Amino acid sequence: MGEKVVAGAFDLSDRQKYRRKLHQCLEALSGLLAERRFDRPRNLMGMEIELNLTGSDAMPKMLNGQVLERIASQDFQTELGMFNLEVNIVPHHLSGRVLDQLAEELRTGLGYADRKAGEVDAGIMMIGILPTLGRDDMVRSNLSDVDRYALLNDQMVAARGEDFSLDIEGVERLVCTSGSITPEAACTSLQLHLQVTPERFADVWNAAQAVAAVQVALGANSPFLFGREVWRESRPPLFEQATDTRPPELRNQGVRPRTWFGEKWIGSVRELFEENLRYFPPLLPICDEEEPLRVLADGGVPRLQELVLHNGTVYRWNRPVYGLADGVPHLRVENRVLPAGPTVADVIANTALYYGLVRALAEESRPVWTRMPFSAAAENFETACRRGIDAELLWPRPGRSGGLTRVPVVKLVRDELLPLAAAGLDAWNIEPADRDHYLGIIEERCKRRTNGASWQADTYHRAREAGLDRGAALAAMTRRYAELMQGGDPVHSWPVGIWTL
Repeated sequence: MGEKVVAGAFDLSDRQKYRRKLHQCLEALSGLLAERRFDRPRNLMGMEIELNLTGSDAMPKMLNGQVLERIASQDFQTELGMFNLEVNIVPHHLSGRVLDQLAEELRTGLGYADRKAGEVDAGIMMIGILPTLGRDDMVRSNLSDVDRYALLNDQMVAARGEDFSLDIEGVERLVCTSGSITPEAACTSLQLHLQVTPERFADVWNAAQAVAAVQVALGANSPFLFGREVWRESRPPLFEQATDTRPPELRNQGVRPRTWFGEKWIGSVRELFEENLRYFPPLLPICDEEEPLRVLADGGVPRLQELVLHNGTVYRWNRPVYGLADGVPHLRVENRVLPAGPTVADVIANTALYYGLVRALAEESRPVWTRMPFSAAAENFETACRRGIDAELLWPRPGRSGGLTRVPVVKLVRDELLPLAAAGLDAWNIEPADRDHYLGIIEERCKRRTNGASWQADTYHRAREAGLDRGAALAAMTRRYAELMQGGDPVHSWPVGIWTL
């Protein structure tokens, strides 16, 4: 959501002033790019995981303020809903034993947070969408008690001018409305950051877009929403509709949604920030006192606060990020496609696959995005969200003959992408034993065609066949998920069913 802001009213001139500042920021960014002022390559990565708070009955707990007081660590922060937390892992160098280091840090941090949550009869759960969330939980009063969330909600509701509509048709159909953006809080994600130089940014972003569907298909973990079984990864359609400030008439005109996959491959990072200004009106027109062009002319580095804040209200699945560290500007690709969970081992396996693939694909002599239209990548993304690990994706044919073929994602990964990911991790100088261990988890998922979403759906249906009604089956499945998540074994090895063996 960007930096903390203070809620207040905006007058009619605020957006015009903010728009002028945005264009000044974009011009200043162009100057920084032209002057090659950005940080040198440092192979830095970062990670954020959004979490759910649940009780022993697997129902959501609206207690993030109390839990955060007990955790008392800057690594843990609020998220949009009172049943959400976010944990931030400090940046690491992509090399050596970093994968195992990340796994150990996550186990330690999440274990500590879970113990502290237990002091108020709550627990930490990593899952894309909590299956026991109900429509009655999605009310404005359950937004976290933070000014920026209230302000963002009020501005998006005002821009929408009517209730937000949710209509997602999958295994079952979900149709409902909301008077606030609170349904967005149902989406909990794994967000992966990679610092890149301006020269490499476009190649890395294009690579990330190309493999987004593969990430979602293998990592899907959100098949249930408000008691209905919808898509295998239901976060993307939910997020798009829960943040959609367009009434139907603007949608019919082709106005772009604030949550979107994009519409073209890029040649530079500037294109993405320029699109933000061209297509999306400001939601939070809060102006900083900085004059970015004056700062740049004086030899300084501007913070570009307006550009950063506006970028935080455009929800790309691969988002550009501008930041400063020790007064030096840098750029990051923020990968936002993956759901949280199911276990630390699964999270690190997803992480290894992503960083390996983007490194390998970005350095290919004939990059995949030169052999595949962007529309195919967008189609793949929706297919992966709908079908999960059973998806068939469009992909360039091997060799130089050209054209696309449709291939099961598990075959594509095992035959072509896992070797590429291994080569990419080698290029990062990742310890071979760690490379093989975590990519081996991905391979086993493919062999067994099992991920978090398929396990949830299969276990839920077993519970229904055993005579439980819908609500009881979802709760029983979620409790069993929590037990197995705590056990730590990757999801492909979980037994299906609600009974502890």
